[in-house]
Amino acid sequence: MLYNSTQNAREVVSSAQAIAQGISKDGGLFVPQEFPKYDKADFQALLAMDYRGRAKKVFSDFLTDFTEEEIIDCVSKAYTSEKFGGSNPAPMAYTKLGDTPLNVLELWHGPTCAFKDMALQILPHLLTKSLKKTYDGKDAVILVATSGDTGKAALEGFKDVEHTKIIVFYPVDGVSPMQKHQMNTQEGSNVTVCAIKGNFDDAQTGVKKIFTTPEISEKLAENNMLFSSANSINWGRLLPQIVYYISAYCDLVNDGKIALGDKINVVVPTGNFGNILASYYAGLMGLPVAKFICASNSNNVLTDFINTGIYDKNRDFYTTMSPSMDILVSSNLERLLYKLSGDSDVSTKEWMDSLKSTGKYEVSDEVKAVIREKFFGGFCGEEQTQSIINRLFTQSGYLCDTHTAVAVNVYEQYVKNTGDTTPSVIASTASPYKFSKAVLKAVSPDCTLPETEFEMVDMLFDISKMPVPAPLASLKDKKARFSDVTEVDKMPEYVLSALSIE
Repeated sequence: MLYNSTQNAREVVSSAQAIAQGISKDGGLFVPQEFPKYDKADFQALLAMDYRGRAKKVFSDFLTDFTEEEIIDCVSKAYTSEKFGGSNPAPMAYTKLGDTPLNVLELWHGPTCAFKDMALQILPHLLTKSLKKTYDGKDAVILVATSGDTGKAALEGFKDVEHTKIIVFYPVDGVSPMQKHQMNTQEGSNVTVCAIKGNFDDAQTGVKKIFTTPEISEKLAENNMLFSSANSINWGRLLPQIVYYISAYCDLVNDGKIALGDKINVVVPTGNFGNILASYYAGLMGLPVAKFICASNSNNVLTDFINTGIYDKNRDFYTTMSPSMDILVSSNLERLLYKLSGDSDVSTKEWMDSLKSTGKYEVSDEVKAVIREKFFGGFCGEEQTQSIINRLFTQSGYLCDTHTAVAVNVYEQYVKNTGDTTPSVIASTASPYKFSKAVLKAVSPDCTLPETEFEMVDMLFDISKMPVPAPLASLKDKKARFSDVTEVDKMPEYVLSALSIE
C-alpha cells in the first residue's frame, strides 16, 4: 500500500513515510492509492472480534510496511481498559428523542474525554515506529493547531514519548475553560502550549505555513529534528478513525439493531471534515453507508458547500458553545475532493490554490452531483443546540455535549426533510462535562451559574447523576504550567525559541 500527495500524484511514499512526514512537501495531504475491499465474509469475521481485533485488521490492510508484531504492539498499548474505562473504547448507547431511536457512538471514554483520543492514543506508537523506519536518529517535532480537543489529546498521547517534542497552538478565546485548563496543566518534559491572538483557522494556517517553509525545516535538520503533525492532516491520525465506524456497524449487528448487510446512515458533527471523511473512507472499503450526514454549527461553510458546490470562507466567524467546530477552513475536505475528482491532483491543487488566493472555489458539476448523492449538510444555531440537550435529557435522561447536540439536531432536520428512517449512527464526540457551562444552562435554564468551571461540573453532576470522568475530576486542583500568548505572525519564531534553535 503506497500513498501519494493530493496535489502532486508523483510524490509517492510508504505509510511509514506518510506518517513520519505528516504533510507533503508541496502542501498536499497524503492519501492511499487504493482502498482494501471488505465483503460480507470479512464483516462476518469482524463481528467475532473485539475493538482491538478490528483495529488490527484495518491497520494491517493499510500499513503494509509494518510487521504484524508492530501493529499488535501499537494496538495493545493504545486501547487499554485502563485508558478507556472498559473493554470497548467506543461503545454504542441506545436512546430516543421523542419516537426517534438514536444509536449514539460514544467516542469520549479516553483519557481526555474527547473523540480525538481514539486516534491520538495510537498515533505516538505509529509515529515512533515510522521514524525508526524512515528517519532513524531524528527527533520529531509535533506541531498542532487545535480548536480544543486535538491539543489536549495530542499532548496526552505524546507526553514523555522518546525522540518527540510537541508544541500546541490554540485560539486564546476560542476554547472552553475546561479545554484550556486541560492543556495548560499538561504534564510532560517534552510539551509546550501557547495561545495565539486569532481563531483556529489562523492557528491551522500558521502551522501549515511553518511546515512548508524550507528555511525553518533546514534549521530543524541541522539540529537532527524534523516536523510532523498530530492534526488529522496526518494519515496516522485519520486512519484510526476509520476503525470505529466499522466497529460500530459490527456492534449494531451483534446488538440486534440491524442485520449484516443492512445499510446505515452516519451522522457526524464536524468542522475540519476529518471525522466524517473517515466514515466515507470506511464506505469505500465496503461499509454499507447510504448517507453521510454532515452537521455544522453557525460556522456553516460545509453546509453551504454540500448544498451548492461552492466553498467560500469569506464570511463571519462565530465563537460558539461547540468550539471544536468553529472552523472555516476544513482541511480534510481536500482529501474528499481528490477522490471525487477521480484522483486528480491537478484539479485538487487548482481548488486549494484558489482557496489560498481568493478564499473560495467551486467544484465541477460532476463532483457536485456525487456530493449531492452521498452527503446531506445541515447546521444548527446556539438556541437549537441548547434545546436538543434539554429535550434529550428531559425525555430520556441522556446527557450529551454541545457538539453531539448539533449532530442530533441536524439528524432531526434530515429525517424531517427526507422521511428516511434508515438506522443511523450518531458520532458523540465529547463528554458533556467538557462544556459544563453550556450544558448546565441547557438542562437547567433557570439555575444560577456558579463562578468556577469545577463548581459547574459539581452542579451538573447533582442534576444529572452522570459520573464525572476521572481525568476531568483530577484537574480540579492542578496549577497551570503554560500561559504564553503570541501573535500569529510570530508563531515561527516561537517554535524555534521553544526548540532552543537560533
